[in-house]
Amino acid sequence: MTDDAPSLPEGYEISTDPARLDADRVHHWLATDTYWATGRPRDKHDRAVAGSLNFGVYEAVTGEQVAYARVVTDRATFAYLCDVYVGPSVRGKGIGTALAAAVREHLRPYGLRRIILATRDAHGVYAKLGFAPLERPAEWMLLAYGQ
Repeated sequence: MTDDAPSLPEGYEISTDPARLDADRVHHWLATDTYWATGRPRDKHDRAVAGSLNFGVYEAVTGEQVAYARVVTDRATFAYLCDVYVGPSVRGKGIGTALAAAVREHLRPYGLRRIILATRDAHGVYAKLGFAPLERPAEWMLLAYGQ
């Protein structure tokens, strides 16, 4: 990370190792405690994880996963940051901001043209990291199939 990137609180670590993901926990979080993925079937969740770059935040001593984010990217021009979730027991500690910053810094060497995300309620978190509303939303289109 760069010097201006928020760091994780002491006692936590970030990993992109897919073997460390607690798949059951992440699916439960997203399918039961989010506005964007409520009811997401496990098979769909597993396909999404398999096709993405995944980030987990873990307690350093116990290895327990406490947060998650995934990125859909071609690793050349574009990335979509999604499914960012911080467990209730660690909210308010700066873990979400540090996780999003770590994603940004991990993607920086790819030279992407843009990273996008969608949020209803965390604009302030992402704004701290340089994200901003679309300057020209009329230039963007969406084909939505639902969930």
